[in-house]
Amino acid sequence: MRVLGLISGTSHDGIDSAVVDWSLSGGVLTGVVEHTGETPYDPELRARLVAALPPHRIGVDEVCRLDTLIGRAFADAAARCPAADLVCSHGQTLFHWVEDGRARGTLQLGQPAWIAERLGVPVVSDLRARDVSAGGQGAPLVSAFDLLLLAGLPGRTGALNLGGIANLTVPAGLTVPAVRSSPDAPDGEHGPAIVHGMSAAAYDTGPASALMDAAVLAATGGPYDEDGRLAAAGKVCEPLLAELLAEPYYRRLPPKSTGKELFHLGYLDRFAAPYGLGLEDLLATLAALTAETAAAEIRRHRLETVVVSGGGTRNPVLMDMLRERAGEARVVPSDGLGAPADAKEAIAFSFLGWMTAHGLPATVPGCTGASGPRVLGAVTPGRGPLRLPEPAREAPARLRLTRVRRHPAETPAG
Repeated sequence: MRVLGLISGTSHDGIDSAVVDWSLSGGVLTGVVEHTGETPYDPELRARLVAALPPHRIGVDEVCRLDTLIGRAFADAAARCPAADLVCSHGQTLFHWVEDGRARGTLQLGQPAWIAERLGVPVVSDLRARDVSAGGQGAPLVSAFDLLLLAGLPGRTGALNLGGIANLTVPAGLTVPAVRSSPDAPDGEHGPAIVHGMSAAAYDTGPASALMDAAVLAATGGPYDEDGRLAAAGKVCEPLLAELLAEPYYRRLPPKSTGKELFHLGYLDRFAAPYGLGLEDLLATLAALTAETAAAEIRRHRLETVVVSGGGTRNPVLMDMLRERAGEARVVPSDGLGAPADAKEAIAFSFLGWMTAHGLPATVPGCTGASGPRVLGAVTPGRGPLRLPEPAREAPARLRLTRVRRHPAETPAG
């Protein structure tokens, strides 16, 4: 079954796509990656999206317009991809509602009816809401994909994704309990502890490119620090870094999730303004923040290998800092497992769509904190009667990815 995965992450710079042909045999789910690509948002739409993100406030009229415009953009991106039997669209997160460490709700825009109407095939969408309704964080949903991809690899191996927000997945048997920063810290600041050897873990470690991109956009109007050139010319401001590392989020115990509701330009300005740093020094400091918060979790779980993906892998300054701080862990790109680093999340959402179509739960309760595994998403029919495959008799135990020759119309992911 060919499934097109579509996602625009917290970097909100464009729509990543991946067409994967999935087949299950003997407990192994094999995915042949036939296409990966990225369609940038129209500059005007991206500007409207940025203006709608926290801490800005907008009316329901603009929410409606964005839902339609983003839905059309996703439909246009999907139409440029090879044909698929099913689409799984994450959409664009506008708001992730977290209070007292608990996810209360989540909102992804990009009306799936536009995709179904354009392509004529069913669309799975709104995947995070079901996990949140079951008491989970709704993130990171890629943990189910990560755990199957890492299954059978030797040593203490985890997966790190560096998008707008960084998230880490650690397989069962490798997790190590976090240490409370203070014995009398309020219980509300912590989730349930991870018991060593008992449960997999997956959670947001903090910002990846979110704060760096916000600083670049405010100073230059550009979307990001291309190839880390600005950060490479700067110097880390250690006092500012220490202030940023004092953020209470980092001391919360998993399961936990975050987003631009916390890590936005206003948040950054509150800390950085008194220092009066130039853009280069600010970006070097923010790269160090991302590297240290992710590496601290890598060290805590005593990982020996970290499979890394996401747009942050294209920033050599960030990657060098991560390797320096990751202790003995090897940091390797996900490409070696058949998942191009820039397209891994789109491939993961293709996987989630396959799971939903086959009636299989695709959440890991120990990772998101949900009360149990859930089949994710809502299904929008294509043209004609809705026909889905027979429910799978067993869930896959392992995942294997292979790639085929690049499609002529494919554009590099970014």
